[in-house]
Amino acid sequence: MIRKGTVIFLAAAFFLSLFLPFQPAQAADEVVYVVPLEKEVERGLASFLDRAITDAEEAGADAIIFDINTPGGAVNAAHEIAKTLRETELRTVAFVNDDAISAGAFIALYAQEIYMTPDGKMGAAAVIDAAGNMADEKARSSWFTAMTNAAQSKEGRDVQIAQAMVDETIDLPEFNAPEGRLLTLTDEQAAEAGYSDGTVNDLEGVLSKIGMENAEVRSIEPSFLENVARFITNPIIVPILLSIASIGLIVELYSPGFGVAGIMGLSAMMMFFFGHLVAGLAGFEVLILFLIGVALIIAEFFVPGGILGILGLTAIVASILLSGDSVVYMGIALSIALLVAVIGMVVMVKFLGKNLHVLKRIILSDSTNTESGYVSNVNRLELIGKTGVTRTPLRPSGTIVIDDERIDAVTEGGYIDKEKQVKVVKVEGSRIVVREAE
Repeated sequence: MIRKGTVIFLAAAFFLSLFLPFQPAQAADEVVYVVPLEKEVERGLASFLDRAITDAEEAGADAIIFDINTPGGAVNAAHEIAKTLRETELRTVAFVNDDAISAGAFIALYAQEIYMTPDGKMGAAAVIDAAGNMADEKARSSWFTAMTNAAQSKEGRDVQIAQAMVDETIDLPEFNAPEGRLLTLTDEQAAEAGYSDGTVNDLEGVLSKIGMENAEVRSIEPSFLENVARFITNPIIVPILLSIASIGLIVELYSPGFGVAGIMGLSAMMMFFFGHLVAGLAGFEVLILFLIGVALIIAEFFVPGGILGILGLTAIVASILLSGDSVVYMGIALSIALLVAVIGMVVMVKFLGKNLHVLKRIILSDSTNTESGYVSNVNRLELIGKTGVTRTPLRPSGTIVIDDERIDAVTEGGYIDKEKQVKVVKVEGSRIVVREAE
């Protein structure tokens, strides 16, 4: 009885297995990656998003959702992110939660679909420079064209909407953006203008809208090193790091040995290069150039001439300028650091009375003064009052003999013939003054 039941069970299992491979795949087999796009847009974020998209592609994801909440940031980083979005074959979805301002709006427009929260905002994409002022005409014109291209990346969009986000002279009163005001779309306005595919409350709403509510959701977060790199490459942090490095160097030059200031400056420079290496802004060749510069400056202390020092400083400056994606911005950051260094030197010298300690190793600071026991010649004060005989005529200088010692002497101004008796009346260093004895 047991054997018959076993046979029946195995037969049923066999026939059931024949039908299982032919069952249609369920929606649960779909995979959606969710990637945060938060804080400022910079090269560290671009590097992270590139890594996230690559991971999603390698995992065979069906879609990737960018959870956007950014006030904007660097234009060049936004261009790099947009290029990555254009090149991927994944289904890309932008979830504006809650702000896609400036560069954030530009990135969102390159997604195939856009969804916004009820409080979402998108727009205000004017270009500003490093000082926070409106950029020049050349930069504004380039960004105007970039926003136009972003709007045209999807058919059916009115490009004037995107242009109004950049150019305040465009008059769109129906979107509460009259001439003189940059356009920022609300969720309702974006849907009306065709810049949003719908309003949702949360990520689940986005998944429902794209028909993947049963999909496996995988979230990708920046790694610790990527977060550090994003922090270090922030446009505000870069000049601060360089300033700390310069102050550390200045204090170390005025201090004996190698102490806290030197460690602080060296650590700041290492953090600077580490962040830019991780963010993909610089390669190891830049770090090697910096180390060569440091080696040349050290060599300058042993090889006089100044050429090695100049070459070393040039190499260090070049390595810093080449570490960023904008030589102009890195030049501004470096100028700020140099200004801080000059102020530090003034404080050290004028207010703290410090001298360059490092120069003591290459400059002789001892003085050969009389107080230290140094004299240029022996003062023959014991000769004053003694008499001798002239061996040569004194006109007014010549040679005399005192106690069988030949001595160079001078008269007080007159002439004294040979073999005359003379008396020493004054000794001034090596100058022996005599007059004819009476």
